[in-house]
Amino acid sequence: MISNIFVNIGYVLLGINCILMIKGFSNNEKPFKIFALYCWSMFAVQLASILVVKIYNTNLFISHFYFGLQFIILSFFFYSLMKEQIQKRIISALLGFCIIILGIQYAFCPELFFGFNLFEIFITSLPLIIYGTFHLYNILNEKKQFYYITIGLLIYLFGSTVVFLTTNLLLSLKTYDSFEFIYSLNVYLYAIYQLFILFDLKYLFLPKKMSLDE
Repeated sequence: MISNIFVNIGYVLLGINCILMIKGFSNNEKPFKIFALYCWSMFAVQLASILVVKIYNTNLFISHFYFGLQFIILSFFFYSLMKEQIQKRIISALLGFCIIILGIQYAFCPELFFGFNLFEIFITSLPLIIYGTFHLYNILNEKKQFYYITIGLLIYLFGSTVVFLTTNLLLSLKTYDSFEFIYSLNVYLYAIYQLFILFDLKYLFLPKKMSLDE
């Protein structure tokens, strides 16, 4: 299946990006290091999901670690990029608010931990879209730092959020062909996102002596 090929391509690109970030970690500033931590965390989550599904035949609960870690680490990443205090305050407020709301939800509905939580996906993705938009606005007349990474992230978040939010609807309508289509779309978007990261790593952040041709 083509989508399975793109799943593997996404994993390979993520692995390459993680390796490049190890090489460039000490030569870059705080935002780069936070984003490197994000990529390494996502790689660890992907490995865990593969191992868990082989043992238990399900790995849906791993999604909570994926969305949670993505939201928290990228919130710190964008916080480190912001220069306006009002933007920093917004990020801090949304980070605390979302964590509290999700904590309350899981306290009252712990069974949500064992499946997809659509509210969790929405509430952890929307703030990141807002932060990314802030960053793109801030660098309109400045150095395009993390430009392609942010563009790739916004494309992926917009697409994946729509995919996950429509999953339950399509399953309830038993439109399995449509479900397969949106699953494949999410896989393609993830691979594209990793390509955007790879482009930024090669041309903007790693020292010039480092390249993919080494």
